[in-house]
This record gives sequence, C-alpha cells and structure tokens, in this order.
Amino acid sequence: MMGFSSFAMKQPAVALICALAICAQSMARANEAVVTAASPPWDAQSRTVVDAQQRTFQSGALTLSGTLYVPKIEGRIPAVIVLHAASSPTRDNPLYLHLVEMLPPLGIAVFVFDRRGSGESGGNLEDSDYAMLADDGICALRMLERDHRIDPRRIGFWGLSQGGWLSLLAISRNPLAAFAISISAPMVTPDVQMNFAVANILRIKGFSQADIDQAIATRTAVDDFQRGKRDRASAQSILDAAATKPWFVHTYLEKTFKDPDQSGWAREMRHDPMATLHAAKQPTLMIYGSADPWVPVQTSLERLRASSARHPNVEVAVIAGADHAMATSVSPADQVDPALSAKQAPQSAAYFGLLGAWLEKQRLARVR
Repeated sequence: MMGFSSFAMKQPAVALICALAICAQSMARANEAVVTAASPPWDAQSRTVVDAQQRTFQSGALTLSGTLYVPKIEGRIPAVIVLHAASSPTRDNPLYLHLVEMLPPLGIAVFVFDRRGSGESGGNLEDSDYAMLADDGICALRMLERDHRIDPRRIGFWGLSQGGWLSLLAISRNPLAAFAISISAPMVTPDVQMNFAVANILRIKGFSQADIDQAIATRTAVDDFQRGKRDRASAQSILDAAATKPWFVHTYLEKTFKDPDQSGWAREMRHDPMATLHAAKQPTLMIYGSADPWVPVQTSLERLRASSARHPNVEVAVIAGADHAMATSVSPADQVDPALSAKQAPQSAAYFGLLGAWLEKQRLARVR
C-alpha cells in the first residue's frame, strides 16, 4: 500500500539501510559548558547538553575508533550508529555532521566512527566486503549495548548510498537491531548502479550519446568477464579501444582488470540489495532525492513497489529537488565531481522533516 504527497512517495512496505552526524569539533564547541571566548549579550544557553566521548571497539581483530554523542537527559535513550558512504570514511565528514547536531536535542545518541582503514581505525578497506563493513556496525552496537545510558532495545543504523546498503545489511544480520534509515541507496546491483551513474556523468560533461553507449558497452564487457560470460582477451581489446577516448577518465575503469577470484568488484557485483531487504524485518525508512544522478531512483522504486506486500516494515519517500546527498543547491557538475564528493552534506528541509517525523513515529525522538 503506497501513499503520495506533494514532495514524497511513501511506501510502508520496503527497506534498505542507514549513516549520520554534523561535525565532531563544531558539536563539541556548541555544547561545551566552558567557552574561552566571551559570549555576546544576546547569547542563550541551549537546553541540550551533549557529552562527546571518544570510544574504541573491537571488530574481530581490528580496533575501530569513533565518537559517541549522548545528550545528558534522564533515562535510557535510543542511539543511531552511522555507516559510511563510500567516499566519506571518517567521523568528521560533513555528510554526517547534521545528525550529531540534530539528533541529541531529540533525545537520541549518535555514534560516528572511522571506517576500517581510515582515520584512527585499524584495518584495510581493500581486504573487506559489505558483510564485514556491516559487521563493524554490529560490533559498534554491541559496544553501545553496554553503556548504561543507552537503551539496548533501541539502537539502529543510518547510512547514505553504500552506507544505506550497509544499514540494511546490518539489521538483516542482527535481528536485535531496532531500525534502519537508508538514504540514497540504490535497489539494484552495483554494476547496474555504476552504469547508470557513468552514463549521467558523461551527459553532464557534454559527451554524445554515441560516447555514452560505447562507455557503457566497455563497462559491460569488463563486467561480463568478471561474471565468466566473456573471455579476457576480448574484454581487454574493448577496454584498450576505450582507453584512448577522452571520456575514459570518467568511467571508473582501470586500463586492465583482475581475474574474478582476485577482484573485489567481482564480489561487489553479486550484492543484490533486494535480497538483503527480504531478510530485514525491522522498521526501515528509505529516502531518495529526485535529482540524484548517481542512483536509478525510478528503477529502485519500481523494484520496491513490486515487493511492497512483503515489507510492511518499510516506508519510502522521494524528495523533489534533492540530490544524492540530500542537498538542493549543488550543480549537476559539482555533484559528479569526485574532488567534491566528500564535501557534500544535506540541505533539504523536507529531508530533515521526514527524518524527524519518522523518528517520532517510531517513538525514538522526544522534544524536551
């Protein structure tokens, strides 16, 4: 059953996953009781006092590091664990800062950690897969369960893009997790998502449809080799021809490729988020932006609608004018610029409103 509004499509029958924050440093400055600089005469004290603590936890043999933001209020409170977008691996990334600022005043703790192999966390991302990254989040949940301020029955995940996949995967792998919030997470396999994104990148950069077709054919040839559907020589020949083209640098391809048994991409391509969705039963919020060049939102919605009867735990919304990061004022050229991807952060009032309303509906948020 699906309902529509002027800015969003809601679907209480689908799922995916979640990631969150707004700046560890700025949050600490905003909530510290002792301030060195003199306050202006119009300054007013916030009612929310937030305790920011550095935390480490174990995930297998790895030690991972993050920051826990807990509002100082009575009683045990819910918590949100942030899972990472691919290009935003550290706790201080602007993408996550809004949650550190937004959620503690609503009575919700936030834990943001450095992804394995980044910041102060150990490990190597190249040796990991989606299941390992989701399990890192589950290990963070187990650490929070032991905190006397946190309600162990109300800990969930937020993630954007790849983090959305990971959030869904985390709740599917741990039935004790309470919820997932998944932002801009495609409900197609990674190869389909990347072909969609590369086609849009080339359009935005002004390449012709013939160039786009050749680029996608090249990506498909390499992917077919990874699937065992094409021999190496023919795939390499197609790739060699493409490597001479001016658009090649925008295709996220190298000039050669590994064998399937050594390729991380070959493993990634097998990830079908719909299968993860079927295994996740907890309340889940999924939000998409209508102006997202990275994710095939329409195709994702069609897949979600087709299986909606199986997923009464899921609500889905599409925000008009929002992009992949829930921003509303970033140009398409800047949206697909890899140098700027780690600097983007949510701006959409509708996104903030939907997030807060859903948290209140789940009896997680409270206004003091």
